[in-house]
Amino acid sequence: MNFVRTNILVCGGTGCTSSKSPEIMEEFGRQLKAFGLEKEARVVQTGCFGLCAAGPIVVVYPEGTYYCHVRPEDVKDIVSEHILKGRIVRRLLYSEDKASGTARSLEETDFYKKQKRIVLRNCGVINPEDITEYIAFDGYMALAKVLTEMTPQQVIDEVKASGLRGRGGAGFPTGQKWQYAAGYEGPVKYVCCNADEGDPGAFMDRSVLEGDPHSVIEAMAIAAYAIGSKQGYVYVRAEYPIAVKRLKIAISQAREYGFLGKDIFGTGFEFDMDVRLGAGAFVCGEETALMTSIEGNRGEPRPRPPFPAEKGLFGRPTLLNNVETYANIPWIINNGAAAYAAYGTEKSRGTKVFALGGKITNTGLVEIPMGTPLREVIEDIGGGVPNGKKFKAAQTGGPSGGCIPASLIDTPLDYENMAAIGSIVGSGGLIVMDEDNCMVDIAKFFLEFTRDESCGKCSPCRIGTTRMYEILEKITSGNGTLEDIDTLEELARHINENSLCGLGQTAPKPIISTLTYFRDEYVAHVVDKRCPAGVCKALLSYRILADKCRGCTVCARNCPAGAISGTVKQAHSIDPAKCVKCGVCLEKCKFGAVVRE
Repeated sequence: MNFVRTNILVCGGTGCTSSKSPEIMEEFGRQLKAFGLEKEARVVQTGCFGLCAAGPIVVVYPEGTYYCHVRPEDVKDIVSEHILKGRIVRRLLYSEDKASGTARSLEETDFYKKQKRIVLRNCGVINPEDITEYIAFDGYMALAKVLTEMTPQQVIDEVKASGLRGRGGAGFPTGQKWQYAAGYEGPVKYVCCNADEGDPGAFMDRSVLEGDPHSVIEAMAIAAYAIGSKQGYVYVRAEYPIAVKRLKIAISQAREYGFLGKDIFGTGFEFDMDVRLGAGAFVCGEETALMTSIEGNRGEPRPRPPFPAEKGLFGRPTLLNNVETYANIPWIINNGAAAYAAYGTEKSRGTKVFALGGKITNTGLVEIPMGTPLREVIEDIGGGVPNGKKFKAAQTGGPSGGCIPASLIDTPLDYENMAAIGSIVGSGGLIVMDEDNCMVDIAKFFLEFTRDESCGKCSPCRIGTTRMYEILEKITSGNGTLEDIDTLEELARHINENSLCGLGQTAPKPIISTLTYFRDEYVAHVVDKRCPAGVCKALLSYRILADKCRGCTVCARNCPAGAISGTVKQAHSIDPAKCVKCGVCLEKCKFGAVVRE
């Protein structure tokens, strides 16, 4: 590799790729050549930097200057001013820096100050398609250490001592799971990775595979050594093409360098792995359904016991963890269990990655110590709710989680405290909602998702989620009754107690949590036939205030249904029978004459 004075890192994650980051990289190549700088600077494609709201992102080293919302047409200015003349292009700086007039590194922004990046340590730092860059950041040192200095049991003990719990949702102690898998004898064992991330708004695992795939490969090899396996599988969604591509490149490179295959590091240890593509079924995030799918069958869960550690993939003892769980392992081995356990809380050690989305200023990936209060994530890291709106609730755990109301914003984000208030940490989705969100509609949205994703194998989930969705439809259309609310609670309890797998068992959580904290909204829909947030169209009406209407005719001219009548300079009116409740009149009126009721 030729040494250069300047490195230009361009985000190559899915979000920035969709916003033309490949074109930005190509333009950098052209402009560097045009200015004769192609030997002095190089362009590096990285994974996600984390702050997706500012993408596409470009970081220039050695200064660490952070440019955001970069477009292909901005590249010439960066090259001619910054790379050639050493002048910062201030108009492209992050908003905090524009206000202060000084350029800072990404790590110095408010978004990063309270984060601790362990899982995401290499994302946005290295080229995920170049194994030498992973090696330069201590890559495969942990594998070398366990194979040459540690017994399998010592590896398991180290993972136990770290306090790491499964980051896929259930939070089961990782070291204990490894111990179970190691305890079952057999000539063939498997190590599997769950990369079938399907929660709405969640993209943690995808981003790790896109930005640091070797960390997962190395961790799976370590796990294989610990339990006595020679073969691994990564089950990843086919709809994640960038992640799939980079994972396959990384596996090929690992084989070429001798980190996969036979006699790894000359120790006699043998391990290889392959990729299996999923078709996007949410239920395949459940471990037994995932293994059934790898076997080539329809992805449906199996009763437990026996658990996968005893009888899993192809009927053999199997260890399964998700991407984020594995990504912690090399760091723990290299830095020690005590260093990892120093972060987090007594029962929830380490860090957790959250995909922060919804009504929040700084959308993106956030990695924080377990136990960080929700308020810090939303207000300090996330930058608060935009447009002067009030924070109303946060949904954690996706369709399997619950809604946390504003009154509980100081709740620590860890397994115990989330369970205590009726939610879960889950895999890490964190959706922020403001005063304009209807919580009944939110519950209906998540229930529609779980209803559609049910595999249909067990009746409580297949039929129960459909019945609950039908009741929510009835309520949001203005036809609900108080008895419907009681029926929802009864169905929720039955489905939770009798469904075969986690998808069905947790499907009622969005309903249970919204009924717990926002029951008044359900009552308003049923008794008052009103949606307090103004979301449910069937319960809305629009009216023009005669004393404020100037008769400008803008509302009438834009109404798609011809529901507004009136003459120029005379007060207009809306015909409720024709109104389709689209809200265009409210949006177009400049005088505040249209009101929504």
